[in-house]
Amino acid sequence: MSFCRGTLALAGVLLLSACSHDASLPPFTASGYADNQGAVRMWRKDSSGEVHLLSAFSPWHTGNTSTAEYRWQGDSLSLIELNIYSKTPEHVKVRFDDHGELSFMQREVSGHKQQLSSEQIALYRYRAEQIRQTSDALRLGRVVLRQGRWHADGTVTTCEGQTVKPELESWATEHIERRQRHSSMEVSIAWLEAPKVLSCCWWRTKISAPGSRRKSVFDQYPLSLRERGG
Repeated sequence: MSFCRGTLALAGVLLLSACSHDASLPPFTASGYADNQGAVRMWRKDSSGEVHLLSAFSPWHTGNTSTAEYRWQGDSLSLIELNIYSKTPEHVKVRFDDHGELSFMQREVSGHKQQLSSEQIALYRYRAEQIRQTSDALRLGRVVLRQGRWHADGTVTTCEGQTVKPELESWATEHIERRQRHSSMEVSIAWLEAPKVLSCCWWRTKISAPGSRRKSVFDQYPLSLRERGG
């Protein structure tokens, strides 16, 4: 599976722009965020009161790549499906009925089925609501995920086939160029854009916009505040 079709390795740099509000929201959005653990990419579809959300987590240094799928009917969670890619692969699937009651659960670790405790299910539900809140904030802020292949001249061919030249900061360009020197293929990168810079502060799932421009540094990967043109 190619990078543009949603591979799990985020070989590049995430640039986070801040948030603005717009009442007209598209039915399909791609967004994400980064913290001290790694990068999260999210794809979301809103249709007829249903929310379908896919997410992929890629760790910076340690940890396992994972994917998650969630569905809501209105505000009621109906599906959680998780895949953790490690030496002991794990798959979890939980369904809820129209009343929010558990209707199906399944967990497999290295191909062996296991039972889920009520505490584990409650934790999965809590995490689902966290990512829904985060997705809501990113969607309202029009924080958009863009992905593509980096070229030597600094341009990027996006997954939509467009050729663009993102205005990356010098640290980001240097990081990409270092990776490119050690790769026989063009490096894949991903970055986030928003139409207006307001300085987002991330604490768990909540977002605030103090109104002053600033930069945040998480490990070796600072998040650059930049605005999308137009």
